[in-house]
Amino acid sequence: MRTWGRIRNPDGSLSWVQINTDPGGLNDDVYITTLIQNLKLGLGESPFYANNGIPAQRSIITQIFPDFYVAQTQSQFAKYFASLQISKVPGTQNPTYNVNLVTHQGAKISTQIAT
Repeated sequence: MRTWGRIRNPDGSLSWVQINTDPGGLNDDVYITTLIQNLKLGLGESPFYANNGIPAQRSIITQIFPDFYVAQTQSQFAKYFASLQISKVPGTQNPTYNVNLVTHQGAKISTQIAT
């Protein structure tokens, strides 16, 4: 299994990197990257997965967080982790979310995703 994710280079530019199943057959990195890409994806932006993503741009204009779509994304990806919690960061103008997850191997990952 594979997916693509963007990383920031030392010079500040962004580049795409391929993320694959690890040699042990685990897909945790693939699903983490896909989850982050889905939180950054605009609703209907993907020609293949039109139901993925959140309407972040519209949310900035209306000042209403896209909680329904974030909950939908959380339920969509929950089966790939032992635990997954996505919560909004209070006091931010742009939709920003705390993502806390535990992989099936027990690794705990916490990060903030600005959409």
